[in-house]
Amino acid sequence: MTMATRGAALVSRRQVHGSTALHRRRRWRPSPYVVFGGLFWIVMSLAFWRVPMCCDFGQHAAVIERLKSDLLHPRHPMADLPGAGSPYYSPYAVAQGVFARVTGLAGWEVVKLAGPLNLLVLLTGLGRFVKVLTPRQWAPVLALFAMVVLWGTRMAWWSGYLGLMSMTGNLAYPSTFAIGLAFWAWSLAGHLAASPRSGWAHVGLGALCGVILLVHPISSVAAVIGVVAFAASSRRPFAGLWKWAATAVTAAAVAASWPYYSVFSLVGDESVDWIHRQLYTEMPQRFWLALIGLPALALRFRKNRRDPLVLMFALDCAVVAYGWLSGHYTYGRILGLTLVPLQFALAIELAAPRPWRRWRMALGGVAATGAAIGFFTLQAGAVVPRALDPVGFDQPPRWPGYGWAVSQMRKGDVVLTNGYYPTRSVPAYGVNLVAPAWPDASLAEDTRNHRLQEVRDYLSPESTRAERKRIVRRYDVRWLLLSPDQKVPAEAVVVAWGPRTGEVLARVSGGHTSRSSGHTSPGDGDHNTNRSKTP
Repeated sequence: MTMATRGAALVSRRQVHGSTALHRRRRWRPSPYVVFGGLFWIVMSLAFWRVPMCCDFGQHAAVIERLKSDLLHPRHPMADLPGAGSPYYSPYAVAQGVFARVTGLAGWEVVKLAGPLNLLVLLTGLGRFVKVLTPRQWAPVLALFAMVVLWGTRMAWWSGYLGLMSMTGNLAYPSTFAIGLAFWAWSLAGHLAASPRSGWAHVGLGALCGVILLVHPISSVAAVIGVVAFAASSRRPFAGLWKWAATAVTAAAVAASWPYYSVFSLVGDESVDWIHRQLYTEMPQRFWLALIGLPALALRFRKNRRDPLVLMFALDCAVVAYGWLSGHYTYGRILGLTLVPLQFALAIELAAPRPWRRWRMALGGVAATGAAIGFFTLQAGAVVPRALDPVGFDQPPRWPGYGWAVSQMRKGDVVLTNGYYPTRSVPAYGVNLVAPAWPDASLAEDTRNHRLQEVRDYLSPESTRAERKRIVRRYDVRWLLLSPDQKVPAEAVVVAWGPRTGEVLARVSGGHTSRSSGHTSPGDGDHNTNRSKTP
């Protein structure tokens, strides 16, 4: 080989090496969604962490506390009762319980840590799902912001609702994790519908759907609807019917094999329908901004009558309507996911490359106006702290804390209270209520209602000392947590006062002596707590 030939070969190799390195650098360049999704993850995690325990937070923390105490046979999440059959003991909760046992963290600490993790699952699932629908790079970014802003001008705060404000409270709940898994399931279903794969891929999808069903049964309804929509949207929907059947069979088998509770026993359960009736109130005010995506969804329908987003929206609406007409209002829980086809169709349309047509420019203007309305009238307070707020945006709820009360108690102690906040917060620390705040499949609703009546009887001004003593002994009550306008019984000893609410913690003799039995207060005796002062 001549020197010239060797030189040419060397130059050629350098060029190939240089082009490969350049290709690698380009390949690792972060996409817009990685950048904006990462920023959103940081901001939303901080926004979630700054909001104190509220709403259902205490319930989920209580579940972890029970699993931490007994992983295989946990007690009822909120009362000193058997917990067999409780749907709260899902694979998600059991994993958290194992984590709590290994690390020694409290239930409420694990729930706090779960928020950013759930958000990561949600964001990655969203990105994968949108990529199945379109290769446009900015579509996932627009879909994310449409999902968290385009709701309405009336608060929609519920588990599974993914507006900015609602996420500050429910980011750590199983519903958020389940929705993130649903996005991943839709992504896989979209790939399977677009290009035939082996039956094992369908089995994997079925296993994922089964886990979603166990983690959050009502969200799984919307998840399954999405899978069905993609299956029906394939070019030859009946050609691989046996594979989709394998998906369904696997999902059912995974759900049936879970030892903690039977998810199929929840079918037809009406115990929580009365709670969810409010989901159907003021729907136009809560969701009207999402309707901005209706023209984009209609355009997709015009191009393809079996478009997966169109089918998903139609089926979701049918389930929501069934919930209203049948009185099974729990199905209204999928309303948050019913908006996803509208929001994502809009995002995909606006991510189209320029130049835009006039109607698309008009749609973009309307969407930008709607996003501004949704953000500044309702959602801004979620991410703008009060200290940096020049306007006075609505802020997430800030419930009072109960560390002052539970610091006097031991895990397993029974508390008698009917206050709205304490019944939802105190069990998070491992103590029990006489009457659980929420229905649970592990406890007959008649029994729960009887216990609620016993609490009312005890706190009634007409109750006698003998009646109160009977209730204390029956439920092994050790503590009373009373509002300022409730009368402390003569036999109770006041131990502490709530610094923010003025609530009163009093000790009663329910059987065992608490470690705080040495604490006394000048307020002992029969008096009205309105006259008590915080020490």
